[in-house]
Amino acid sequence: MIQTLFSFGHGYSAQALSRRVAPKSWRIIGTTRDNDGMEAIRDSGAEPLIWPGQEPNLDGVTHLLISTAPNAEGDPVLAVLGDEIARRAAQFTWVGYLSTTAVYGDHQGGWVDENTPPAPTAKRGKWRMLAEQQWSSIPGLPVHIFRLAGIYGPGRGPFSKLKRGGLRRIIKSGQVFSRIHVDDIAQILEASMTKPNPGRVYNVCDDEPVPPQDVIGYAAELQGLPLPPAVSFDEADLTPMARSFYNENKRVRNNRIKDELGVTLIYSDYRAGLDALMKGQ
Repeated sequence: MIQTLFSFGHGYSAQALSRRVAPKSWRIIGTTRDNDGMEAIRDSGAEPLIWPGQEPNLDGVTHLLISTAPNAEGDPVLAVLGDEIARRAAQFTWVGYLSTTAVYGDHQGGWVDENTPPAPTAKRGKWRMLAEQQWSSIPGLPVHIFRLAGIYGPGRGPFSKLKRGGLRRIIKSGQVFSRIHVDDIAQILEASMTKPNPGRVYNVCDDEPVPPQDVIGYAAELQGLPLPPAVSFDEADLTPMARSFYNENKRVRNNRIKDELGVTLIYSDYRAGLDALMKGQ
């Protein structure tokens, strides 16, 4: 039986999943907002669909992946297709919603896990929390929530910014961030698709939350570039969005992806991930 994945918002993370499962005889359909995204979707092994625009056909679809950004009203997929998805709930083997660790809010550097009650403070976290609740409230739908930390990987990381120059190390005492390589996102999603557990929430991050300046410093070292200048958070000229990331400080545990899904991270910390990117892997 051919398994079919319909992916709403088939961007960076979803395309990594495509590249992983398309060679295993999966049929994948991925949406993009315009023609500009179609080539990348094809290259990932998926069939592109412009949406909104073309009508999604969910006949025969066994798996759903949702990466679309929410808004103040919640998830845009459910706003248009919620009734149809609810009507077809029994058709799906697995539904994955890509959320964010921002739903946990600020814990002043303390540890959080999937049992920590969400308490988002930033707008992006509140909107994701609303979308999580909307998807989870559909009766009989086998929803799995993935709370992603900061994503990096090929084409998305500190190297290009360092080469352009002007990158700074923003220093805020005690501040740490968790992160995850896109290839590990892909393997975690595949592991869950192989072993569905509807209603489960998974934190998706590596083993080592660290100060952001450590990552930039290591990337500069790998490239043989000077250490970017340090600027205190209070003096840094940051956009409101960038500043909001620093207003939340937490360490995210990832035990569940290992204990329940049997995942061994490809890149367990930022050093392993950056080493691989530097080597072009």
